[in-house]
Order: sequence, then structure tokens, then C-alpha cells
Amino acid sequence: MFELDVQSRRPIYEQLMEKFKELMISEVLREHDQLPSVRILAQELTINPNTIQKAYRQLETDGYIYTIPGKGNFVLPQRNSKNSLKEEKIKSELTKVLAEALYIGVEKKEIYRIVEETSLLAKGGNT
Repeated sequence: MFELDVQSRRPIYEQLMEKFKELMISEVLREHDQLPSVRILAQELTINPNTIQKAYRQLETDGYIYTIPGKGNFVLPQRNSKNSLKEEKIKSELTKVLAEALYIGVEKKEIYRIVEETSLLAKGGNT
């Protein structure tokens, strides 16, 4: 499914969460798609099942997936996963990054181009 960097300073569960978020944003994983079981994914990636469980728990807390006991973990529909606290945090971080980019001289046109490109990628398009 994907590879994780065991040499990275970032914890494995965070890398796993980011990979799943990327798959959801690019619509490789769609609403109500089932995620691989903890046991199967642990075998495929050769990592501890507790690490995968931790990533799944955090994804559920963050509003990206939901769990049906005995059935598994599924992608939460976007309209239901609006998390205003998470949204505000992202907006705040984005504002800081944009302010820094403008301060160091990145042109507004370049920022708009990046936003447009990212928007296409998020909708599953190709640039």
C-alpha cells in the first residue's frame, strides 16, 4: 500500500496517519471505504499492531475515519468530518506560513499558483 521511513525522526504512527490523509484527500480512499485491518496492515508493513491502532484512534479523534465494532475502520464522509477546532488550527498555521513566505519575498502570484495546484491535487486532478 505505501512505505514508511523507519529512519525518520517522525513517529511511525504519525507517518501512517499522514499517508492515510493523503489517500483520502486525493480520493484514492473514498467515503465509507474500509481501511485495512490492523492485523493485515501490521503484517504488510512489519510494524507493531499497537502502532497502527494508535494511528487509527488518532484519525478517528481528528474526524477522518469512523469505527464499526466488529467490522473495522471506514473513511468518514467529508461533510460529516468538519472539525472546527482542527479547521481553525490549520487556518492559523497556514496564516503563519503565508506571512513568512511573503516576508521572505515569495510573490503573491506564486502563492496563488501553489494554492491552485494544491486545490487540483486535493480534488484528484493532475497538474
